[in-house]
Amino acid sequence: MDSDALTDNEIDDLRCVAGLMVPASDEYGVPGADDAIIFTDILGSLGRDVAAVQTALAALTLVADARIARIEFPQREAIAAAYRGAGGPGPATLERVILRCYYRDDRVVRALGDEPQPPLPRGRTVEQGDWSLLDPVRRRAPMWRDTPIK
Repeated sequence: MDSDALTDNEIDDLRCVAGLMVPASDEYGVPGADDAIIFTDILGSLGRDVAAVQTALAALTLVADARIARIEFPQREAIAAAYRGAGGPGPATLERVILRCYYRDDRVVRALGDEPQPPLPRGRTVEQGDWSLLDPVRRRAPMWRDTPIK
C-alpha cells in the first residue's frame, strides 16, 4: 500500500485505536488520543508513516476479522490488546504515530506538571556538563575502516 493519504475507513479505525490506546481521563484531566485536536495533529503528522499505518490497520482488520471501528467496545478492546501483545512493527508504528502527538499536546503537558514551551534553543535551559567525560570516547580507536575513494 503506497497511498499518500488514509481512506475514511482507515481514519475511523485509527481514531478508534487512538482512543483505545489513550482514553480520556477525568481523574487526570486529560483528553484521549482520539480528541479532535490531538487526532488532527496525528493525521497531519503521519508523513512517511502513512504506508506503515495502512499496513498496521490492515493487519489489525485481519486479526479482528472486521474493521476495529465497527466492533463493540469490550471485544474491540480485547482484540486491540491481543494485536498489541503480539508485538511487531504494526503495533509499534501505531504507538509511535499516536503517542508522539499525544504527548506534545499542551493540555497533556500541563497535566504532567510541565509548562508547554518550545524546545531548544529558546525554551528549556540545558545546563553545561563536564565535556571531559567524552575524552575516553575521543581517545578510542575508530570502530570503522576507511574505504578507498574511487
